[in-house]
Amino acid sequence: MEKIILDWETAFNFIKDAFIGYGVPEDDAKICAEVLLESDKRGIESHGCNRFKPIYIDRIVDGIQNPVTNFEIVKETETTAVVDGHDGMGQVIGKKSMQLAIDKAKKYGLGMVVVRNSCHYGIAGYYATLATKQGCIGITGTNARPSVAPTFGVEGMFGTNPLTIGIPTDEEFDFVLDCATSITQNGKIEYYERIGENVHEGTVIGIDGKPITGDAATALKKIRKGDAALTTLGGIGEALGGYKGYGYALAVELLSSVLQDGIYGKDLNGKDKNGKKAPYHLGHFFIAIDTNHFLGEELCRKKGGDILRAIRASKKMPGEDRIYTAGEKEYLIWQERKDKGVPISYAVQKEMSEVRDALKLDYIFPWEK
Repeated sequence: MEKIILDWETAFNFIKDAFIGYGVPEDDAKICAEVLLESDKRGIESHGCNRFKPIYIDRIVDGIQNPVTNFEIVKETETTAVVDGHDGMGQVIGKKSMQLAIDKAKKYGLGMVVVRNSCHYGIAGYYATLATKQGCIGITGTNARPSVAPTFGVEGMFGTNPLTIGIPTDEEFDFVLDCATSITQNGKIEYYERIGENVHEGTVIGIDGKPITGDAATALKKIRKGDAALTTLGGIGEALGGYKGYGYALAVELLSSVLQDGIYGKDLNGKDKNGKKAPYHLGHFFIAIDTNHFLGEELCRKKGGDILRAIRASKKMPGEDRIYTAGEKEYLIWQERKDKGVPISYAVQKEMSEVRDALKLDYIFPWEK
């Protein structure tokens, strides 16, 4: 069914109030709503309102995610910190951790914060942008539930593990590379299921080593049962460089675990030994590099912009009139949506109405008029 536009103010206030209704403190609820909607502002609908209920509200209700976040620094130096999130709200843990890394970078040049026992933290690009807005290069990554197979494997051994980098530029948008180390993410398959789109060939591999195509809901069930797995960047085997995506994914897995004594791999499946739902205990890392400790933010932004403009001005392939750089498409989508609102699919419309009714909140949505 057709998506219906919900204005940004109503969307933010509703999501905030809903989180508060499920026990999240108001200031933390604002952070959660901010991160979720930032995803929709950039056109990354798989990680925005689409995940509001099933990934966050439902996990709070199931008792596997704590609405009140205990942000504990278990070890700290001038340039580093180890944080235990105690299975609180991933967005809150993520924002506080990146800001801590930025504050250290502003003082000492570089800062790195690693996290254990966290939950899904939304789009990684939010945290990289938090750094670029403050004149820093920002790098972040996270492990996730095991759904991606290593090269020559068919079993989900690690997550979609994004490696995200933000670099300040003098343009209206910074360079922000925010993508998974798998060809696609669980959230994208979930999104395809909701809108009735089939999975794309080569993105999912079956236990028999053959590509899975067709219905996204079927593919999702097979992934969750362990009968299929997502493929790394480069696809199945080595012919198109699948080993490169595998290597980057494993690097993120290591950085999300080895410095903070974090959980990894198959143990991130959200189940206990008896197969019952349990916290995910995810790990993250955040790195900030202050440009003013090198040759200055102004030079960094100008040089960064010059490089991106040179790339976009290069020769285009026949039939194409534009080359994009990371962060540009997201900026253009925001220009398109900023005066309108967030497009809400039919499935998410139902979920928002259900949450509103359960909490007895005073909202009337446009799809109900």
